Amino acid sequence: MSTKHTIAADRFIANKEQEQWHNETLWFVREKRDRMAMLIPEWEQLRDTASKIKMHTVSHLDEYIEQFSKNAEANGIVVHWAKDALEHNEIVYKILEKHKTKKLVKSKSMLTEECHLNPYLESKGIDVVESDLGERILQLMNQPPSHIVMPAIHLKRQEVGKLFEEKLHTEKDNSDPTYLTRAARAHLRNEFLTADVGMTGCNFGIAETGDVVVCTNEGNADMGTSLPKVHIVSMGIEKIIPNHKALSVYTRLLARSATGQPSTTYTSHFRKPIKNGEMHIVLVDNGRSEILGNDEHIQMLKCIRCGACMNTCPVYRRSGGYSYTYFIPGPVGVNLGMLKSPEKYFDNVSACTLCYSCNNVCPAKIDLADQIYRWRQNLDSFGKANSLKKIMSGGLKFLFKHPGLYNFSLKMAPIVNHMPRFLIYNGLNDWGKGRELPKFASESFTSMWKKGKIQKMRNNA
Repeated sequence: MSTKHTIAADRFIANKEQEQWHNETLWFVREKRDRMAMLIPEWEQLRDTASKIKMHTVSHLDEYIEQFSKNAEANGIVVHWAKDALEHNEIVYKILEKHKTKKLVKSKSMLTEECHLNPYLESKGIDVVESDLGERILQLMNQPPSHIVMPAIHLKRQEVGKLFEEKLHTEKDNSDPTYLTRAARAHLRNEFLTADVGMTGCNFGIAETGDVVVCTNEGNADMGTSLPKVHIVSMGIEKIIPNHKALSVYTRLLARSATGQPSTTYTSHFRKPIKNGEMHIVLVDNGRSEILGNDEHIQMLKCIRCGACMNTCPVYRRSGGYSYTYFIPGPVGVNLGMLKSPEKYFDNVSACTLCYSCNNVCPAKIDLADQIYRWRQNLDSFGKANSLKKIMSGGLKFLFKHPGLYNFSLKMAPIVNHMPRFLIYNGLNDWGKGRELPKFASESFTSMWKKGKIQKMRNNA
C-alpha cells in the first residue's frame, strides 16, 4: 500500500538528475558541517551541554517564560500570549490593523509557516513580503519551503532566472547568480522602504534580559526592523533559554550544524523598540505544552531548527522536501508531524531507514531516530499500520518460532539464485525496484557453526 510520501517520493526520484544533484548538494553541506565540527576539540562536550541546557529550560519553562516576559515588558516591549495558530494570527492582525498597515515585510520564520500566517493576512488585504531571498523566490512561485534553513535548495539557478524574467523583468536567459542576487536586492530594497511594519521569527529568547536573538546570513531581518517603526516577533515558547552564557553554546553549534559556517553573518539582538517605535513579541504555544507532558517525545522541544538532520538523512536527500506531508520535512518533521496529528501525518514515518545519522549530527542530541521507531511501533494503535507489512511480520514471527521450518527455509533459500529473473523481480518485490537482491549463501552460518567451520576460520585468521 503506497502512502502519500512514497507516491510523492516516486515522482521526485523519477528525475534521476534532480535526485542526484539534490543528494550531492545536501551531502556537501553535511561534509562542511563535519569539517567545522572536527575543528572544535570540545564539540561533543558542547552538544552535551546544549542538550542539558534545553532539557533544564523546558523542565522549568513556566519559570523562564515568566522571567522572560517580565524583563521584556520592563524593556518597553509588548508581550502577547497565543494558545494556538489562530490566536497568533489574530494578535498579529490586530497590531497591523491598529497601525493601518498595508505592507508587512517579514524575515524567515518557520513558526509563521506553522500558523499559516501569510494566507491569513493576505485574506485581510495585507501585502505580505518575504525578505529572505529563498523565501521570496518561493513566494513568487507560490510554493512552501522545502528545507527549514535553505528553503529553495531544490531549485536550480536557471529556474530562478526564468522566474525573475517573469516577475522582476530581468534580462532574458541570464541566470548568473551575482546578477540575480543584485536584481533581488534592488527589488527587496523598495519593499523595505515602503513597508509599514517589520516582522521576524526568533532563534533564541533570553530569559535573563528579555531580548530576542535572530540569526541570518542576509541581514534582511535587520533591514526589516530598522526602517519600519513597528517590529513584531513571532516566537515559540520553546525558544527561551536562561541567559547569554547559554546562548554562547548554541551560537557555536547552530551555524556549524546548519550550513557549515563558523557563525551566521548576522546574529542580531533585539531588546527594546527603536526610538518612537513599538516592539511586540507573540509567545506561541500551539501544542508545545502538550509535548511537555509527553515523556517519549519531550526531547523535540530541544530542537534549534538547524536542519542538520535533513542534510544527513538519506531519505530526505533523495526524495526532496515536498515528498513529506508535514510542512517541516526530514527526521525532525516526521516527529513534529506525528505530535501534531498521527492520523494525518502517519505516512511520513516510512521516510526513515533508521540509520541513526540524524541522532549523530543533532547539536542538541535529540533522539530523533528512536522516536520515529516508537511511532512505527504504535501505528497499529492508530489504525494506520500497513496491512501487507502486518502479514509479513506475522509470517516471519511464525517462521522464527519454529526452528525446524526456519532451518529448512535456510537450506532451500539458495534455489532463488537460479530462478528466472521475472519470478524474482516483479511488482511484489519492492526491494528489487532499482537494486539487486543479494545472493543467498550456499551454506548458512548456523550450519557452518555446527560443523566447526567458523572456529577453523578463526584459527586460520
